[in-house]
Amino acid sequence: MDDYEALLDRAIKNLPDKETTDARFVIPEPRIFVEGKTTVLDNFGNIASVLNRDPDHIMKYLTRELGTAGKIDGSRAIFQGRFTKDMMESNISSYVEEYVICSECARPDTQLIKVERVLVLKCSACGAHRPVKKRRSVASTPRDAVEEGGEYEVRIDAVGSKGDGIAKLAKFTIFVPGTAKGEVTNVRIKRISGTLAFAEKI
Repeated sequence: MDDYEALLDRAIKNLPDKETTDARFVIPEPRIFVEGKTTVLDNFGNIASVLNRDPDHIMKYLTRELGTAGKIDGSRAIFQGRFTKDMMESNISSYVEEYVICSECARPDTQLIKVERVLVLKCSACGAHRPVKKRRSVASTPRDAVEEGGEYEVRIDAVGSKGDGIAKLAKFTIFVPGTAKGEVTNVRIKRISGTLAFAEKI
């Protein structure tokens, strides 16, 4: 443990000085659109720039949390599957909380460094540092992406033979009465059976 602390102190002392800023930290609102069976985060590059983090690191986090595959395409990120803006925004906020914001002074003036095999968040504003714990969000896995009683924003991709609108969310097919193809609406899940969900428009 003493060796680890010594290595950590040495690594932190060798960090280049970084000016802090009093400018308000604003995370760009994700611009989401669906292309076929994929979801495109159109301003991914801008988000990565504002967060001052390696785009590959952010991408690995998002694909893990969303339980899907994806790739970076220029300034865009493309994910396999259909995901709502709320889901993407929630996961980006979780990334910021874990990998960007200092837990002591709540400022974004931080850097990620590795000490041996431990990833550490070092704050240039107050000097605090803490290890970053790898975690997996349970709420964002496909099984829990849709819950009975939950409310979600969905896009109606088709209309079934009985006239119900059909939407996709994660691995679930959602049936919504009283909706039309192409409509984007908020729904409340009434019942789930396997990967089928039955909802009402709200």
